[in-house]
Amino acid sequence: MAAGRPGDACRAEGDSLRRFVIERSDVRGELVHLDASWQAIASRRPYPPPVRRLLGEAAAAAVLLSATVKMAEGAITLQAQGEGPVPLLVVQATGRRTLRGLAHWRDPVPEDAAPGALLGDGRLVVTLDPGETGRERYQGIVPLAGRTLAECIEGYFARSEQLPTRLWLATDERSAAGLLLQRMPGGGDDPDTWERAVHLAATLTPVELLGLPAETLLHRLYHQEDVRLYGREPVAFRCGCSRARIEEMLRRLGPDEARAILAEEGRIVVDCEFCGQRYELDAVDVERVFAAAGQPAVPTTRH
Repeated sequence: MAAGRPGDACRAEGDSLRRFVIERSDVRGELVHLDASWQAIASRRPYPPPVRRLLGEAAAAAVLLSATVKMAEGAITLQAQGEGPVPLLVVQATGRRTLRGLAHWRDPVPEDAAPGALLGDGRLVVTLDPGETGRERYQGIVPLAGRTLAECIEGYFARSEQLPTRLWLATDERSAAGLLLQRMPGGGDDPDTWERAVHLAATLTPVELLGLPAETLLHRLYHQEDVRLYGREPVAFRCGCSRARIEEMLRRLGPDEARAILAEEGRIVVDCEFCGQRYELDAVDVERVFAAAGQPAVPTTRH
């Protein structure tokens, strides 16, 4: 079957995550295609092309990482902080398969710079927020080490998770896509399956990753293996900002500082960097926030 044009698979697959396993082995994988969700992220700012490509790869990577942990309500955040032309890259994917992200950059941005050069020296932070489950928040921090974003993330797994993991990421003007392979503990019938799976995945081109439906891509790579492909999990752009969260931020800021901003500016204005939503609070709003914060808690009763 012909590879087709980049982005064709995104129209066939939609914005989706697909899990697969190689039967009777210790190899599992994830495939992600982003179309409308990636466009929603990219349209928020006039990103230079190299920054746009890096952000697309990070978006695909974040969704792949979210599939490696069990979290129905939580979120995983991929954040790179470096000294290069892109000092900040942040993408967040939730267990409900929603996605948001942004990047900051300094002009001029080299047109031919590799992702690793765009980020420069710095650190990669992976944060797992379990949401309202009662579990502890987890954060792993490793140096940015790699020519590509995929290599940087592989370094995180090698240092923090000690779980063999490989990634392949690709993006173009319309789509972003990624493939993740992991070797799970426990082994399988054929100990060479992992090396074979990685070797074959390394032959994958960006055109194939972006342009082939999951079934075709996996057959092309692993037609000699027994592969089980699971159903589609839809992925969508969604920002988690809300007025309630802005008010909670104000409570943490404290009444004195909030009132000082009011005295100087006349109102408090907060713009969400992820989605562009603007929140404005006047003096009445601010006093209501702190009046509510001062109310005594209502005791709970157990039956």
